[in-house]
Amino acid sequence: MSKVVIIGAGGVGGVVTHKCAQLPEVFSEIVLASRTEKKCKAIAAQLERPIKTAQVDADNVAELTTLLEQEKPDLVINVALPYQDLTIMDACLAAGVDYLDTANYEPLDTAKFEYKWQWAYQDKFKQAGLTALLGSGFDPGATNVFTAYIAKHYFDEIHELDIIDVNGGDHGYPFATNFNPEINIREVTAECRHWENDNFVTTPAMSKKASFTCPEQVGTYSIYRMYHEELESLTKHFPTLKRAQFWMSFGESYLKHLEVLGNVGMTGIEPIEFQGQQIVPIQFLKALLPDPSTLGPRTKGKTCIGVVVKGIKEGKEKIVYLYNIKDHQDCYQEVQSQAISYTTGVPAMIGAKMMLEGKWKQPGVWNIEQFDPDPFMEDMNKYGLPWKVVELDSFDLDG
Repeated sequence: MSKVVIIGAGGVGGVVTHKCAQLPEVFSEIVLASRTEKKCKAIAAQLERPIKTAQVDADNVAELTTLLEQEKPDLVINVALPYQDLTIMDACLAAGVDYLDTANYEPLDTAKFEYKWQWAYQDKFKQAGLTALLGSGFDPGATNVFTAYIAKHYFDEIHELDIIDVNGGDHGYPFATNFNPEINIREVTAECRHWENDNFVTTPAMSKKASFTCPEQVGTYSIYRMYHEELESLTKHFPTLKRAQFWMSFGESYLKHLEVLGNVGMTGIEPIEFQGQQIVPIQFLKALLPDPSTLGPRTKGKTCIGVVVKGIKEGKEKIVYLYNIKDHQDCYQEVQSQAISYTTGVPAMIGAKMMLEGKWKQPGVWNIEQFDPDPFMEDMNKYGLPWKVVELDSFDLDG
């Protein structure tokens, strides 16, 4: 029986709260906190069991610490913005609480996707006897665990990794983002980096494109190579990797809109002066776009996210593909959300469950692939993200 404080009441926060509420034997008490308590109350009203809500500014360490000292949770599940990771980690240290998040820290003023700021907390968490689990979403998160699972069960050594994230969903808008628009656009417009021969190689954003056919009739999609933070931790923790790449699907309409918005300066992260006020263009754009948490009822289609690993087993090369397919409408029926929030929120709940059950508990700061993947993979099958693994004869995205 454990108590959790969930910080963040966006699309993912809603899914995490729903999924935790479904397991009262693990999550006996839930507190959902956000800058806007009204959002927390709206999520609470959807649930079949009572939870507590609270107002908190996740940028304010003192305010966060006060909340944690009052509530005395066993774990904080951080599904706020990546800019707030460090303040929440500081508050967890001050209040003596374990920590979990789904995305790495990003400074507000530069689109940097790096773990160095959070890895720097290793000694602090170790000395405090607290566990911090980083990146327990889908990518990063489940894809890291997929890689660890494949490495453990199928290979003696892994050499190549391709993480492929396809969203075959359609929400009917000419342009909208499936998660926080500010984070989404910063991610997509950042320079691409992939791992090759013991180094990260930098190429222009969206400059490498391939075609990928998903299994189970999900369809064929254009995927683009981009940088994603799990490449940094996976190449560190699997040093035999010679190449590692991340790919994501984008429709032509999304890319055309993004190009035009970029050309007119609407994706900028530097403040500009407008009528005597400082505004950040991308934050203004966010206010104009549909809220991702409202896309659930109108999004049709499926996601297909997985990893392809090449490596050696008993001297022979082999290729293994492990993936999950999720239907947007199934997610909406269960937790009033589209599949992008669902596929992030479920692994956050499972990571929290692993920690609370003592299966993943070790003082310090850890990426998700550093723990035993087996119990996590078992729970993905149980709690809404069933996966399949197939061996491939060949695989090539270089064409």
